Amino acid sequence: MSAPESSALIDPQTASAEIDLTALADNVRALADLVAPAELMVVVKADAYGHGMIPCAEAARTAGATWLGVATIGEACALRAAGDSGRVFCWLFGEDEDLVRPIALGIDVAVHHPAQLSRVVAAAATAGAPARVHLKIDTGLSRNGCPPELWDDLCSDAATAVESGAVEIVAVWSHFASSDEPDHPANERQLAVFEAAVARARAAGLTVPIRHIANSAAALRMPTARFELVRVGIAAYGVDPADGDLAEQAGVRLQPVMRLRAQLLATRAVAAGAAVSYGHRWAARDATVLGLVPLGYADGIPRAGSGWGTDQGTSVEVDGRWVPVVGTVCMDQFVVDLGPGSREEVGDDVTLFGGAGAPSASDWARVCRTIGYEIVTRIGARVPRRYSGGAR
Repeated sequence: MSAPESSALIDPQTASAEIDLTALADNVRALADLVAPAELMVVVKADAYGHGMIPCAEAARTAGATWLGVATIGEACALRAAGDSGRVFCWLFGEDEDLVRPIALGIDVAVHHPAQLSRVVAAAATAGAPARVHLKIDTGLSRNGCPPELWDDLCSDAATAVESGAVEIVAVWSHFASSDEPDHPANERQLAVFEAAVARARAAGLTVPIRHIANSAAALRMPTARFELVRVGIAAYGVDPADGDLAEQAGVRLQPVMRLRAQLLATRAVAAGAAVSYGHRWAARDATVLGLVPLGYADGIPRAGSGWGTDQGTSVEVDGRWVPVVGTVCMDQFVVDLGPGSREEVGDDVTLFGGAGAPSASDWARVCRTIGYEIVTRIGARVPRRYSGGAR
C-alpha cells in the first residue's frame, strides 16, 4: 500500500509512479483465459516488479490468480502478514534461513538438492506440519535446480520423506532460459528434460499433481509448456517479455500498469552551443528550450538513457509530444529538450513511460540495451506509488 503523502520522500505531486490496479486485473484475466485450464500463478516478487507487492497481490487474487509467487521467504511471510491465505510459493533461501516459519504458515517452498530437502524435513518436524514442496529440476538454465545426475537421489529421498509424513510433494518445476525466443532450440530440449524428470519422479513412487515450467513468455507462445500451472510475472504488469512482440502474436492485449510521471521543475531558453549536464556531453545545435525533470538514477532512471552527442537518449512525453532526454542523467534529475518555441511551463506534467501516447518501458529498455523488467523493477523506494482501481 502507498505511504502517507506526508511521509513521502518525494512529494507525490512532484513525481510519482501511478499504479493502475484495474489494468493489472485485466491483464491477469486475459492471461488466465489464455492458459486455461492451467491455473495461473502471478509472481509478485521484488515488490511486484516495483509496483507494490501487497496492493498488486490483492488485485491479482481478485482477478482470479489462484497462486502467488515470490523469490524470498521474507516476501512470502509478508503476504501472510498482510492477510493473504491462498497458495504462495517461494523458491530462494539461504543456508542459514529459518524454514520453520514458512512451513508453519503453509507456504510452499522449492527444493533444489538432497541436502536442502534434509533441512526442510527437519524444519517440518519443528513446525509440526508437513512441508509443501516443489522439487526443481535444472533443465538447462544452469542456475539452480537439481542437476539431472542427482535427480534420482532427490526423488528417492523425497519419497522417504513423504512416507514419513514430513513433506507433501506438490509439484515438479523448472525454468526456461530462452522462452522469449519461441523458436530457440533450447526450449524443446528443456521441455524434454523436464518431462523425463517428471517420469523419473513418478517411477520413484512420487505423486506429481502439478507440473510448472512456463513463465510469461512461454505462457504466451508455448502451449505445450503450460501443464497444470503457469507462472506469469512481467506480463501481468503490462510489459511484453520480448520487446513488444509475444503478447500481440498471442492475441493478448496487455495494458501498462505503471505510469511514471513528474512535473517540470524548470524551463529555460538556451542559445545554440549551450552545453548540458555533467561532462558537457550534449550541446544544443540551435537555440532551444530545456526542461528539468526531478527524477534521476537514484530513483531508477537509467544513466544509460542519457543523450550524449549525436546518440539519441530516451524520450518522455510532454503535452502529447515525445521529447528527448539530453545530457547526462544525474542522481536526482535530468534534462529534456522541449524544442524552440516550447510553451511548456513549470508544473506541467511529464510522462516518462506508461500511459496512452507515451513511451513504454520496452521503449526505454530498447535504448538502454536492457529489458522492460529492469526498467519498472528498478524504480526506487523514494518515488511514491499512487494506486487507482481495484480496492485501493
